[in-house]
Amino acid sequence: MNQNKYLFSSESVTEGHPDKICDQISDAILDECLRQDKNSRVAAETAVKNGAIWVFGEITTKGFVDIDKIVRTTLKTIGYDHSRLGIDYENCGVFCSIIPQSQDIAIGVDADKVAHHMQGAGDQGMMFGYACIETDELMPLPIMLAHKLTKKLAAVRKNGVIPYLGPDGKSQVTIEYDGGVPKRVHTVVVSNQHNEGIKKDKIQKDIIEHVIKPVCGEYLDSTTVYHVNPTGEFVIGGPQADAGLTGRKIIVDTYGGMGRHGGGAFSGKDPSKVDRSAAYMARYIAKNFVAAGIADRFEVEISYAIGIAEPLSLWVDTFGTGKLDDEQIIELIRKHFPLTPQGIIAHLNLQRPIYEKTAAYGHFGRNDPDFTWESLDKKDVLLQELNKLIKEK
Repeated sequence: MNQNKYLFSSESVTEGHPDKICDQISDAILDECLRQDKNSRVAAETAVKNGAIWVFGEITTKGFVDIDKIVRTTLKTIGYDHSRLGIDYENCGVFCSIIPQSQDIAIGVDADKVAHHMQGAGDQGMMFGYACIETDELMPLPIMLAHKLTKKLAAVRKNGVIPYLGPDGKSQVTIEYDGGVPKRVHTVVVSNQHNEGIKKDKIQKDIIEHVIKPVCGEYLDSTTVYHVNPTGEFVIGGPQADAGLTGRKIIVDTYGGMGRHGGGAFSGKDPSKVDRSAAYMARYIAKNFVAAGIADRFEVEISYAIGIAEPLSLWVDTFGTGKLDDEQIIELIRKHFPLTPQGIIAHLNLQRPIYEKTAAYGHFGRNDPDFTWESLDKKDVLLQELNKLIKEK
């Protein structure tokens, strides 16, 4: 058996998946808070089942947020406009339980100019960032294809190419690697909600033709295995089929399992929460080091304690592909990248209403100017540092 060959799979879910409904509502609430008060403290959670949505958590803001309106607008935008789909934006029940952020947390998190207290981390924990040369986005290929498939499912539903599809859906892509290099799509799985009475053969044909081939074309071959709605029928979907909860798709949101995860979710959290902001900074660091040619694969971990500004630890792994020692890389990170919560927020300009669009199809590998953590503005300075250190050897 060839030990250099292996299979790796990643999944994605559509914007109409119950968990993603919740992520988008939580981030839409966050956006509205930041739109009115950039210093808002938000930890908004959402749950959905059948025809009811619950929003709960802690919010401290100078603004006013119409949560009922945000919930219904989000559902309408996704496409939940009829009860047969699992929930109806006009007739669903919306329940809310929100209190202000704990003052015990605020004492350690808020900056105090009088006492010269720097803004501390909003929680303890460790955050990971990852990048690799597998794709133009410097992301692993399996998760990028999985996201593109689910995004395409939403597109063909909304533009009428496959009008009988519902909002709920999933994809999974298995890539065959040889010597660490992605070679082909071994298996692709797509499951999507559909109207009653549509034959399985038609669904399979339409999705392969209009979704899978346009997205995965160059990686498909005659032996690729297709599983389209493998159970045969997917009429009952959305919150009618499954309960949804904010923060339950953390691997979908990040690197598809290729790379570690600290366990903290993103959606509904303002950038004082390092679960979100430090994970964005970690991706920014990893992507720029790979773009500069310092490593082909790069992973970084940053850890924090609640109320403490400086990170507790900083760790890197280049998987044997690094052109510099780990100690040199860590020194460059500390030199060129701010790692305090206040520094991260300012450098990446995170106190803006940009988060709802992060809540579906991944937080990383997206070509959007609002996703500042995807910028390669540190690439040149890191390349200069690399050349300087090589000359000094």
